[in-house]
Amino acid sequence: MTSEPSVDSPDEPDADQTGDYQKPNSDYTIGELINITVEARAHGWRLDHYLTRLFPNHSRAALQRAIQNEHVRVNGLAVRSSRRLRVNDRVEIQLPDGDESRIRPENIPIDVLYEDDSLIVVNKKPGMVVHPGRGTYSGTLTAALQFHFDTLSDSAGKHRPGIVHRLDRDTSGVILVARDNQVHQLISKQFEQRKVSKEYRAIVRGVPELACDTIRTHVCVHPRVREKMTVCMPGGRSREAVTVYRTAEEFGNWALMELHPQTGRTHQLRVHMLHIGTPIVADRLYIGEETFTMAELTGSDVPENCNPLISRQALHAFRLTIRHPVSGMEMQFEAPLPPDMQQTLDALRHHHQSGI
Repeated sequence: MTSEPSVDSPDEPDADQTGDYQKPNSDYTIGELINITVEARAHGWRLDHYLTRLFPNHSRAALQRAIQNEHVRVNGLAVRSSRRLRVNDRVEIQLPDGDESRIRPENIPIDVLYEDDSLIVVNKKPGMVVHPGRGTYSGTLTAALQFHFDTLSDSAGKHRPGIVHRLDRDTSGVILVARDNQVHQLISKQFEQRKVSKEYRAIVRGVPELACDTIRTHVCVHPRVREKMTVCMPGGRSREAVTVYRTAEEFGNWALMELHPQTGRTHQLRVHMLHIGTPIVADRLYIGEETFTMAELTGSDVPENCNPLISRQALHAFRLTIRHPVSGMEMQFEAPLPPDMQQTLDALRHHHQSGI
């Protein structure tokens, strides 16, 4: 419950969860000294990541400069951006200026599944970053939203207009966008209370031993590769991750999975599928597989069989169910499988049925 490189750094709070820390009053003045007491849920976070979440109108780079220039102190001491916070640490910060500009609108086509006066539902295409970060400043979903819609919430900051939750760059599918701050808060609350139902579709290598099951683990940042997450023992900075799965179709050595994340940890579905021995195909970060081709199915490496069927992790946010933030009615949104996943499924079905 929102790729390589992922916009959702594992050092940050979870991609599909919002509001799990206390933001300071937003009516601050640039240069004003702000005092913050670190809450329990932020224990173990890096200082720069914590401040980025508290002050989303300011980029991480600007906040890191403020730390370097000793405009941020922890328990009265100047520290580094990488300082790990502890519960009840006292953080003092003078906010930098010159970093308040909004996202530049870009005329990028987007697939709108639904819209009304309160929210917008988009079918995000694979390869599109949700909001700027980690060296990606254009071609984002937020830039497209700014172009196509006059009003969007800014509860998550001016650099993330309307964004309530996120998807990895190469994960396609349903994503919600709030049109005003009140709606943003109401939808965020549903995510926090785990009242949002999410279903993903994934094509995996191998078939799980059990046709349906619940995967319950703890996950943390990989000890050697910081862009990755890994299953780990409870404790420290680990977080519980829970996924319910069902095998929808089997194709010999491959399967189509229905995945229902009950928590929203970074890369959760990709890590859980790898953990049970059925990794998502073409997941370059977790299994080093750039593409999936017909040659892998047929064993023939003739040129036409070497063309990729899919060139990104075969993961799609298929369905999302919420209560409408104004009417209270249950609403369900679906995004059809994108062409690359559909052609991969078609090839698997044909190969399996023909026995070629």
